[in-house]
Amino acid sequence: MAAVLGAVAATRGPRATLAILACTQIASWGSLYYSIAILGPALGSELHWNPTVIYGAYSWSLIVSGLAATPAGALLDRRGGRAVMGAGSLAAAAGMLLLATTGTLWQYVLAWTVLGLAMALTLYEAAFATLNRDFGIDSRRMISTLTLFGGFASTLFWPLTMHLEGALGWRGTCMAYAVMHLVLCLPLHASLNGARATPAAAPPPAAEAGRADMTLREAVRHPSFWTLTIALAVNMLIFSALAVHLIPLLRQFGYESALAVGLAALIGPAQVAGRIVERVWFQDAPPQRIGRLAFAALPAGLLAMLLLARQQWAAGLFCVLLGASNGVLTIVRGTVPQVLFGRRHYGAIFGAMAGPALLGRAAGPLLTAFMLGAGVPPAALLGAFMVVSLLSLAGFVVATRVR
Repeated sequence: MAAVLGAVAATRGPRATLAILACTQIASWGSLYYSIAILGPALGSELHWNPTVIYGAYSWSLIVSGLAATPAGALLDRRGGRAVMGAGSLAAAAGMLLLATTGTLWQYVLAWTVLGLAMALTLYEAAFATLNRDFGIDSRRMISTLTLFGGFASTLFWPLTMHLEGALGWRGTCMAYAVMHLVLCLPLHASLNGARATPAAAPPPAAEAGRADMTLREAVRHPSFWTLTIALAVNMLIFSALAVHLIPLLRQFGYESALAVGLAALIGPAQVAGRIVERVWFQDAPPQRIGRLAFAALPAGLLAMLLLARQQWAAGLFCVLLGASNGVLTIVRGTVPQVLFGRRHYGAIFGAMAGPALLGRAAGPLLTAFMLGAGVPPAALLGAFMVVSLLSLAGFVVATRVR
């Protein structure tokens, strides 16, 4: 597959690049981000570590990814996806090998440190920056399409990881994923464009013709940068917290385990459905407008859950709105920075904005676990999330208001 797509890349740039990144995003998200849900219990059982240690190191990898996002984006601006995402494939293989051979806590933490760096170099932030660098204004639709493929990573890799773990054990599964990054993802990333694919003479849209591209230094001095960054980070924190703790929360609201799992399972399809709706019906709408709708969906779902928690349809609506909101905001996070700050230094700016969001993703589950452990009632927790989500919506509106 790598050889075929690599050969196609030379003659069909945009479509081939999208096909390459679709393949590597599914593989990278599936192995680096989702596999721990399956491998964690087996790993802890063999090494006699408690879940705090197992998932704490994983949370550390998300922090590493957030810290590395800005320099990774700057590198993508200068070198392109071929070099940076190729290096990410090597880091992913090395991290998986370290994980497969781990026997002590420091080795385990080191493995997730390397895997966190690999996430910064291979996941959406790197892929979006690659598309922006190579295809300019056309990258918006490509980003939207790419997220449709990425949405299937958990659908494919959770059962695959479960099958591999049953056949090879967790160590053998990590070894298999290391090989995958070397023989599939690395050649595919190496076949990406090394230089900009957009012709220099391509005219900008009329709405953007008069605006100069900002550098990272100029962007961080702009008030909209920090307002938008904080709004996105808060939204990510709430989603990650709810995604991890949703089933226990639903059970505390009186739902049986099977029904709670069934309701939570609506999030994945809702993410994909939201992206399809954006891609088909709103592809020409300004990303600011789409973002406002996506931000508003989260407090609307929380309100339905707070008022009608005992009604199954309200709980289902909450899960659907939670998934759809996050699915569309994945696209918005990749496209709004182009509109506000330009495309020339997109990688560095997007990386700087993504860093706090990734830190929020890591902090959300831990903060929620602490609050629930301290005896905060589920309704009070959801109420606090609703208030904060409304503030993040207001921040997004202020940051993206047309001037």
